[in-house]
Formats: sequence, C-alpha cells, structure tokens
Amino acid sequence: MNNSEILKFCLQKGFLLDNEVLKMFNETTDVESVKLIIERIKDSTQQRIITKSLFNQNKDKVFQIFSTLPKENQQQLEGLKIKLGLSIEISKEVSRPIPKEDRENNSFNDVKVMSVPLNSLKKLEVSDFTKYFRNRLLEMKKILQTNSSLKNLVSINKIPETRQGISIIGIVSSKTITKNKNMLLDVEDLTGKIRVLINQNNKAIYEKAEEICLDSVLGFTGTGNREILFASDITFPDSFLPERKNSLSEEYALFLGDIHFGSKLFLENSFLKFIDYLNGKFPNTPEVEKIKYLFLVGDLISGVGTYPTQERDLKVKDIEDQFLGLANLLSKIRPDIKIIISPGNHDGVRLMEPQPLLNEKYAWSIYNLKNVIITGNPAYVNIGASKDFSGFDILTYHGMSFHYYANTVPKLIRDSALKKFPDKIMAYLLKNRHLAPSHTSVQYFPSEEDNLIIKKIPDIFVSGHTHKSAVSYYNNVLIISTSAWESKTPYQEKMGNEPDFCKVPLFNLKTRAIKILDFEEKEKEVKKE
Repeated sequence: MNNSEILKFCLQKGFLLDNEVLKMFNETTDVESVKLIIERIKDSTQQRIITKSLFNQNKDKVFQIFSTLPKENQQQLEGLKIKLGLSIEISKEVSRPIPKEDRENNSFNDVKVMSVPLNSLKKLEVSDFTKYFRNRLLEMKKILQTNSSLKNLVSINKIPETRQGISIIGIVSSKTITKNKNMLLDVEDLTGKIRVLINQNNKAIYEKAEEICLDSVLGFTGTGNREILFASDITFPDSFLPERKNSLSEEYALFLGDIHFGSKLFLENSFLKFIDYLNGKFPNTPEVEKIKYLFLVGDLISGVGTYPTQERDLKVKDIEDQFLGLANLLSKIRPDIKIIISPGNHDGVRLMEPQPLLNEKYAWSIYNLKNVIITGNPAYVNIGASKDFSGFDILTYHGMSFHYYANTVPKLIRDSALKKFPDKIMAYLLKNRHLAPSHTSVQYFPSEEDNLIIKKIPDIFVSGHTHKSAVSYYNNVLIISTSAWESKTPYQEKMGNEPDFCKVPLFNLKTRAIKILDFEEKEKEVKKE
C-alpha cells in the first residue's frame, strides 16, 4: 500500500497515524478496508492521533469493526489482525486470554499448576542470602530426618567429647583433598561447624563423597568428637517413589523444549510436520486423538541480546514478533490439547531462578491462546487427575544449572553427561533433592523459601536446555530431557556437542509406554522408535 495515500486520507479526515501503525497498515493491499477501520476507530474513540496502544486499549471495538467487513476482506486482513493481537486462534475468531483470576487460582480444567511463581521486586540485602540458606538447611533437614540410616542424630554443638557413633545433618561449605589423599569437608548447621574426614581406603564412602557438591545439605554418620567426625556413611536426601502410578484413562502427554523461534536455524518445516501430526494428518497414528497435554519447557524463542552478536543469528529480530510468530504456529494446534508453557533463559524473563511467568508485555500473543497454561520455572503441574486418580505430578525445569554439575561432579564429567546423558545430571539433582544446590551454579533469587528444593517428589521430571534427548527412570521417577528445534549452532559445534533434533517423547498415562516421535526435517514421515 502507498503510505502517501493513507496519510492523505487521514489529513482529509483531520487525524494522524503514528509511524508504527502506518507501517502495519502499509503491509496490506486492501486500501478501502484500512480506511474504514481507521475512520471508525477514530470516531469511536474520539482520538485525533491513532497509535498501536489505542488499538490495544479498544480491542473489542476494533474486532467489531473487522467483523462487519465481508469475509473476503477479513481474510486479506488476517495478517493485520494478528499484528494487532486480534486473531491468534486457528478458528480465526478473536482470542480471549485466560482470565487472570483463573491463572491466580492455578487451575485450568484437568491441568493444575501447584507452584506459585515468585516475582518479587524487593531490593536484595546480605541478610536475604543468610535467611535463604538458613531456611534451606531447615527444609532439607526435615527431609533427611526421616531417613532411618541416620542413627543417634545430634546437632553439631551437642556432639559429645567422647568418641562414639553419631549422625549429623549439615550444609557442606568446603571440600578439599589432604596430602594423604583423604577428603576433608567443612560441614555446618545452625549450632556450629565441624570437619568431616572421608578416608580414601573406604572406597564405597569415598565414591559417594566425590559426588558431593558445595552447599548441598547431607547427613553424615561416623565417630569422632567436636573437632572432627570420621565418616562411615553419607546420606543424600534422595528421591524415591514406592511405585509407578497409572491413569485409569488412556491419554497421552508430549514433551518439547528449545524451540528457539526467531533463529535463522529454527527448523520450521519440522515443526510444521509436528503440528500436522497433532492435527491428525498422518496415517496410522490412532493415538493422536488421545493426546491431551503438550509441555514446552523453555527457550520458546531465541530472544534478543541473549549473547553477544546474537542479532546476526536471528531471522526475527524483535522479541514481541518472535512470540507472535510462535503463537501463530501454536494456534494451528487443535484447541483441545492443553499447552503448558514454562520459560527458559532465552525467553525475555530474568535469569534469576525461580523465573517468573513470561512477560505479558512481549508475550501477549501467547497469553491470548485459549488452550495455553503459563507457569514459572521451575514449576509443579498436575495432569490427568480424576475422581478416582490423583493424576501425575510433573516437575518442569529448563536446566540452567546443568552445565555446572556436568563440569564439576567427577562421575558426570567421566560420563560426558552434558553431551551424551543429560538424564544423569537430572538424576543427580533428584538425589540431592535440589535443582541447583551450589551457590554458583545459577543466578538465584534469595527468597525466604527456597523454591528450587524438590520438596515433593514428582512422577515425571522434565527439562530442556541441553538440546539432547533422553528418557530414563531414577527410583521410579520418569526423567525426560528434550531435544531442540534449532540446528546445531556454531557454539555447539565448537564445544563438540551433538544435539538431537525434533524428537518428541509420547507418554501414555494409562500404560506408561513411551514412544519417541521423530520429526527431523530429513525424515519423510513420522518415525517411531
């Protein structure tokens, strides 16, 4: 459309358009409809300067104007409607965001968000970090106290002078190797501090001690006095489920992560194949109609300014437009599938964990999808509950802490866990009952309650971030690591990483059977492994 024609029309009618609106209108060829829309919004609002915010404030009126146009004209203006946030649904009708009161009640039909995202703007002080670690110690102590292996449990200041068998619970503040190759830990609780020695000759205990990360809260059993404890055993908080539950109904859940929409390397054709699968366009896939839940665990978009010189790697260079493009794709998924979304480090929210909900200022198009439930990171979500079944408790965590443990825990280093076995990192965190026990493993918000503690053992633990697909069990907890929808980046190539692409775990809630669907672009059809 010719900008001068629109500007001339506005001047004749006695009002102005700002540049942003003019640019949007310039992208459509239906001149007469645009003129009608501009004139009617001016008449209904009595504003002489038409801005995008004016459209946002009067969405109902604007939608009514669009609705009066002939269907042919409405189709021509579909792109403009999306730009204005009026049409994201596949039905091409106005999309209503989930009411805020529903989000605050943490409930959405058969999906219940059990965690409340932290979004405090409080100014941080040194005392906040002290309270944070004190409360972490107390919470983890409650978990460890239930372990029957910790005999004669005492506080550090109550350790008797005489040498006898005792157990303590404390936070590990330092870890060193002595000249004799023994391991020496500094352990403290709220009453005092003590050194714990692990003898290298006790190989079973020493191997356990090698896995200890700083700031973890553990139990120690041994003999000694108030100066030093000679450990005979180490007790991790650990995660264990007595059984693997099964739903009474045959429903399916899918798990995705690291879509990175907006990147030049985004595998759009593969993602469109995935959407076609969900919409029943592939033959011999009877399970599709029973898919009820779709989890997206972070890095939905590439973001802007996430790393230096990122702009040269972006196809879409505006964060709002990235969310808009992703929403457009997600809107093509049939609306009876609930899409549960949590953020990652690329999604325009703070890096400090726990991360809050997506920023509605930029991600409004995601909020406008009727079948979307948005959570923080990490999040506890219950799905599939019914009158006679408690549902599956799912812990989602994007995985920012994974690099730290993969590069500091000897066993994870030997296993090349980051490149090959991300599920082993996840099992390690389940063993510690914390998503980031070490102070330096992530940026964190020191709230009074440590929201990174795994207080409730989940049925399923899902993460992304590594771009590596993996499925395994740890003490009856199903672990799922998601693959990526972005081709191998130069950084990954430099690091020798071998990411997986477009692999989607399909979980049967009734039988617990798991299939890996493969939508990688080179495939001509969905391959099930």
